[in-house]
Amino acid sequence: SFPYKTVPSGLILDGSFGSAACPRVSSGDRWVSVGILQIVKESQQQHGLRHGDFQRYRGYCSRRLRRLRKTLNFKMGNRHKFTGKKVTEEILSDNRYLLLILMDAERAWSYAMQLKQEANTEPRKRFHLLSRLRKAVKHAEELERLCESNRVDAKTKLEAQAYMAYLTGMLRFEHQEWKAAMEAFNKCKTIYEKLANAFTEEQAVLYNQRVEEISPNIRYCAYNIGDQSAMNELMQMRLRSGGTEGLLAEKLEALITQTRAKQAATMSEVEWRGRTVPVKIDKVRIFLLGLADNEAAIAQAENEETKERLFESLLSECRDAIQAVREELKPDQKQREHSLENDSGKVSNIQYLHSYLTYIKLSTAIKRNESMAQSLQKALLQQQRSDEDGKRSPRPQDLIRLYDIILQNLVELTQLPGLEEDKNFQKEIGLKTLVYKAYRCFFIAQSYVLVKKWSEALVLYERVLKYAREVQSGAGAHRNSLKELPDVQDLITQVNAEKYSLQAAAILDANDPHETESPSQVKDGKPLSERFETFCLDPSLVSKQVSLVHFPPGFQPIPCKPLFFDLALNHVAFPPLEDKVEQKAKSGLTGYIKGIFGFKS
Repeated sequence: SFPYKTVPSGLILDGSFGSAACPRVSSGDRWVSVGILQIVKESQQQHGLRHGDFQRYRGYCSRRLRRLRKTLNFKMGNRHKFTGKKVTEEILSDNRYLLLILMDAERAWSYAMQLKQEANTEPRKRFHLLSRLRKAVKHAEELERLCESNRVDAKTKLEAQAYMAYLTGMLRFEHQEWKAAMEAFNKCKTIYEKLANAFTEEQAVLYNQRVEEISPNIRYCAYNIGDQSAMNELMQMRLRSGGTEGLLAEKLEALITQTRAKQAATMSEVEWRGRTVPVKIDKVRIFLLGLADNEAAIAQAENEETKERLFESLLSECRDAIQAVREELKPDQKQREHSLENDSGKVSNIQYLHSYLTYIKLSTAIKRNESMAQSLQKALLQQQRSDEDGKRSPRPQDLIRLYDIILQNLVELTQLPGLEEDKNFQKEIGLKTLVYKAYRCFFIAQSYVLVKKWSEALVLYERVLKYAREVQSGAGAHRNSLKELPDVQDLITQVNAEKYSLQAAAILDANDPHETESPSQVKDGKPLSERFETFCLDPSLVSKQVSLVHFPPGFQPIPCKPLFFDLALNHVAFPPLEDKVEQKAKSGLTGYIKGIFGFKS
């Protein structure tokens, strides 16, 4: 970053933080001002903490410190010798000296948070984590001491005190000194609340965000001190915010698990569909105890994003419980087979518990997909009322896919071991299947309406009515189990209205003179290779009998291969070569012997 030049007042801007973080002042101002919280938040969001990358942010702080020291000529010696320097009030004519200490504290804090992530698998790093946090608090104390100078404005003094209280609270939190941590967090919260009331709404947003971040920490400390009501408030905070982050996230999840584990010690069995099954696995006990709380939290969720996150959390816990039951099933395979033979098809307790947990998982998946389908239906209805440009709009095909998944889950429910002979259960699943089949048919018909396939859409609407009437006639004693499902009577009313609209649209479409068959829609029998220049709506192009080229190709006349005769050779007179040929008589001993015996070569 390129630093700004020094202004007469002594305030120096630095390009890395921007004019909003360190505002330029006029020459008449005498105060040194640093927006500590704004600088910290902007730096964290722009350099890694948006994605939880503390190592990247620590590297940024180190580079930032090096640039500041070089700009201020405040180096700690050279490469051969270290010379320690401290920022004093006498040289505090430039706000970048305060930024030096702030970046030191941020670097130590980010290293501590990086070690906190790594300490999950390497517990020894917790000692290094506490050391880095103590170092961050030490730098924050020095920053607070320097800000007490008369050269620093009141806002910076308050922000330095709040920053110091925040880091102190985090250190005490990690040491599990709950009372000291709560006092520090309360001090930080009070200062930021006062700052939020003293400035404009735009500046107050930043302070209020920090207050919301530390509020769960305060309630967690209160709970550990002995305030039992704080647990409910923590759960409400977790529900409203869509999940806790940072220092409290793991602590709160561990607290919830610990509380459920204490309750699980008294839980020994569970009853489902008239059969009582003993529960001996601790992980399954904890999951079953928290099932009602999770379902209540999902019902109270304020937005779809929070509801989706809670659904995923519940499904993840359910998968872990099922895996624990599967591990118990493996060593007991032979014993289960023997019990199956003796009990004439009755499954063992552990297998029935596995079926119960699988039922919970599939039912939760159905509820999640149904919730997503409802949100998509609302978006689809809003799109029909007002067409919005920009992001991709929902289509009926998206809902068809969701209902396909729901129907697949229902098929898996009918195949659960131990429930094959349960006629009431099979009847309930059959009715639910008819309900979701009706909705699936309805949205398939809607997709056909969009492409003006009136006949297909009308047939599908009739099928929807058929399914809906079957549900109404077969509900009877199963109405309680169908309360959570969409009402088929609303679907019947909607289908009847859609049928009349479809018939009117079909009549108008048939009488429209502009819809007469155009030349581009007439097939002339030519293959695709001969009509590249013209657009033709040819359905055969997506079938197996597509006509691309004429095959086999027709015969065409081509020239024969020419014959070549070398006539020039007959007119060439070659030179005599007699003088070039030498005829030597054979001589020597070999020739003499051959001559005596009459041999001729």
